[in-house]
Amino acid sequence: MELDVASIMWSVVFGSIGAGMFLYGKKQASLMPLICGVSLMIYPWFVTKALWIVVVGVVLTALPYFIAL
Repeated sequence: MELDVASIMWSVVFGSIGAGMFLYGKKQASLMPLICGVSLMIYPWFVTKALWIVVVGVVLTALPYFIAL
């Protein structure tokens, strides 16, 4: 398992964004931000390389703006 400072930093950043998105989705009763928020909080446990954490995080952060459920 390869955890460096960059991976931990990006995990915290996207986990925080995910927590905010989850709370927004819960308050607005919107499914897409809720799902993306949970995904943003969980995926850094499984992805360990900093580059992939950033790529997946950006995609999951932008997804609710393009797809509305």
